[in-house]
Amino acid sequence: MMPADQPDSAAFGATLTIDLDALVSNWRLLGKRAGTEAGAVVKADAYGIGIEPAVTALAKAGCKSFFVAHVSEAIRARKVAPDATVYVLNGLLPGAAETFAAHGLSPVLGSHEELLEWASFRQTGAQVRPAALHVDTAMNRLGLWPGEGLNLARERSGVIAAAGIGLVMSHFASSEVETDPANARQIAAFAEIAAALPEVPASLKNSSGHFLKDCPSYQLTRPGYALYGGNPTPGQPNPMKPVVGLEATIIQTREVEDGTQVGYNGRWTAKGKRKLATICLGYADGYPRNGSWTDTVTGGSALVDGVSCPFVGSVSMDLIIIDVTDAPADAAKRGASVTLIGGPLDLETVGGGAKTIGYEILTSLGRRYHRRYIGG
Repeated sequence: MMPADQPDSAAFGATLTIDLDALVSNWRLLGKRAGTEAGAVVKADAYGIGIEPAVTALAKAGCKSFFVAHVSEAIRARKVAPDATVYVLNGLLPGAAETFAAHGLSPVLGSHEELLEWASFRQTGAQVRPAALHVDTAMNRLGLWPGEGLNLARERSGVIAAAGIGLVMSHFASSEVETDPANARQIAAFAEIAAALPEVPASLKNSSGHFLKDCPSYQLTRPGYALYGGNPTPGQPNPMKPVVGLEATIIQTREVEDGTQVGYNGRWTAKGKRKLATICLGYADGYPRNGSWTDTVTGGSALVDGVSCPFVGSVSMDLIIIDVTDAPADAAKRGASVTLIGGPLDLETVGGGAKTIGYEILTSLGRRYHRRYIGG
C-alpha cells in the first residue's frame, strides 16, 4: 500500500485502482467452488497489486496459506501474516535454509538435492515449518519425476520423512483448456502420488483447475490469476470480479490532416482529418510496447467516456497517443481521464491488444501510478 508520505494523485499521470473487496470475494468464490481450503498465490508482488495490501486483506478474510516465488516475497508476506503458512515455489536455493528458518518459511522442494539439504538442516535441530514436495506431472520445469516421487513416498522412513513434508503438490500445464487430454493424465499421475502419501495434505488445483471436471480438490487449492480478476475459463464468461482499474490523464490534444505521420518513425498515418490525444502513460509504466498500432498492425485502445479509441503509432516510454475523433469533445480534452483497464477493456482484451496475456499485463504494472486501494 502507498506510504502516507506519498504525493497526492496530482503528482502522477495515471491512477491504478485496486479493489481489495473484489479480491477477497474472488478468493471466497473459489474456496466455495472447491469445497476445501483455498490458499492464495501472491508472487510477483501479488500479481502487481502489492503483496502487503493483498496478503493483509486475504489473511483478514481467513486465508491461511500463501504461495510466492522468491524468499524476498515470502519475507514481506510473513510480516503482514505472522500466523500463515508461506510457501516458496521456487524451492530451496543452496545455503538458504537458515533464512527459511529465521522467517518461518516453507520451501517447496522439487529435487532430491533440495530434499537432502533440507533434511540435513532439520537434523541439526533447527526449528522449521513443514516443507512442501513438488512432483512434476507435465511441465518439465521444476519438481521430482513422478516415478522418483513415488519411490521416495514408498520409503516411509526415507528422505521425505526426514524432510518433514507437510504438503505434496503438482502444477497443471494446460488447465485453462478443458479439453486438453494432458489434464486427465496429470490428474491420474498426481492421484497416484497423493495415494502413496495418505497422511500428507495435497494440492493440485490452480485458478483454472477449479473449473475442471473430475479434478479432485484435495485439502488445499492454489488460485492465482483468478484472484486478481483474470478469467480462468477463456472463451467463456468470466466468473471473477474485476480487481484492477487503470486510468491515465490526457496531456494534450491536437488535430492532424490526412496523410500525417504520427509517433516514432511515423509508423501510423492519418486517414482523413483526425483528433489525437496524448496520455500520460507508456511502457515505462508497464504497458507493453507491443500495444503499438501502426499502418499494418492493430494494437491497444483506451476508453474515452465509454468510446473505444485506438492507439496511434508506437507506445513510447512515457506517452501513448490515441485517436479520440469519435469520442465526445468534452471528454477528450486536456486533464480528462481515459480508461486503459476497466469495463470492456478487461485483462484478456488488454492482453490481446498488446499481443500478450493478461498475466503479463497485471505483473508488469509499474510503480509510477497513484495507487488507490478500496475495501479490504
